[in-house]
Amino acid sequence: MTQTPEHDRSHDRRRMALYGWMLASPALILLTVFAFLPAGHALWQSLFTRATSRRPARFAGLDNYTYLFDDPTFWKVVHNNLVYAAVTIPASIAIALVMALWANQALRGRAFLRTAFFVPTMLPMIAAANLWLFFYTPDIGLIDRITGLFGAAPVNWLGQPDTALWAVIAVSVWKEAGFFMVFYLAALQTIPPDLREAATIEGASRATYLRRVLLPLLMPTTLFILVNALINSVKLIDHLFILTKGGPDNASKLLLYWIWETAFSYFDRPAAAALTCLVLLVLGLLAVAQFRGLDRRIHYR
Repeated sequence: MTQTPEHDRSHDRRRMALYGWMLASPALILLTVFAFLPAGHALWQSLFTRATSRRPARFAGLDNYTYLFDDPTFWKVVHNNLVYAAVTIPASIAIALVMALWANQALRGRAFLRTAFFVPTMLPMIAAANLWLFFYTPDIGLIDRITGLFGAAPVNWLGQPDTALWAVIAVSVWKEAGFFMVFYLAALQTIPPDLREAATIEGASRATYLRRVLLPLLMPTTLFILVNALINSVKLIDHLFILTKGGPDNASKLLLYWIWETAFSYFDRPAAAALTCLVLLVLGLLAVAQFRGLDRRIHYR
């Protein structure tokens, strides 16, 4: 029986679709097991009350979400996280870009400079927090020792509501900037040097070359870093265990730490699951907005 051209094309399409699903299946399996199923379980658990030894869990609908919105601590933690994200995301990205531009130049000791920038990233989170705990310690800490030389009074950086969150922000920016620098540095090394020479011939200044050539070509990397920085802004927990434990008076408490505290200190896992679902929803919406809003400005080639 003779095969028609339409039949052959349909067969090729099915075969290519099968190949595509086979290639995507490992990622889909991992995402299903470690992302989709846990998220679905958290959503289901958030619809029930907390179970005790005498009272089993019962279906509560959206009561856990209503309780969160009525809880002043929730809004305090959300405010803290918004401030934390609004400062750490642009600051770490800007510092990473400056470090990458500096480390990409033909400098003597360039390898040492790159290593120095990347060292904070290699430190474990707990080790980095303990290092900065020594800096922030009142009277004997490095910061107070330096400011004391100029006659400044000691400051309890981690024990005051006005400074605790900013102290945590400084640690996060110091830790993340070197990590983001690596991506910018790799992207800069893929840009042909002919573009710089052409811009020089055309009389473009360094600022013009940076604004008109480098930054547009770095937009794919910037989008990738921006999404990662957004995720990092809601998953900080290690530093808080060492530095402030969310205090004083919830002044430095962030979302993930509060989720952990609600689930494992107060044993209210349905409330923690509801908070987790809200965080996942907001992160998903922000990621979609970032991709749609920046896609037109990105040059992939």
